[in-house]
Amino acid sequence: MNDDEYQLLARAAAACNMSIASYLARAALKAARNLDRTAAEIAGEREMLKELFDLRIALNRIGNNLNQVAAALNSDEPAPQATAILAAVDRISLRVDAFLRRYLDGERPAA
Repeated sequence: MNDDEYQLLARAAAACNMSIASYLARAALKAARNLDRTAAEIAGEREMLKELFDLRIALNRIGNNLNQVAAALNSDEPAPQATAILAAVDRISLRVDAFLRRYLDGERPAA
């Protein structure tokens, strides 16, 4: 495994609130339970998961930036939309986390 692959794996495990060992064990067991899957199915799922993990990282960055907006609000600077935006980011983040948990538990994502 090269450094980029390891980092991808580490980010994926962290996004699922799992250790790398637990993440690998769950992935291996899932693969072992269904040996009839095609390489195309696996690749498609891998692409979808990568996109979701990337989205989660992006949401974290946005959340950090929005926290700075909230800090400005605490300094009496005007930003009337900041609270609503922070709430929306939190809702989206929870939805992404829930999707990942369902997916890793073996449920098929909704089309």
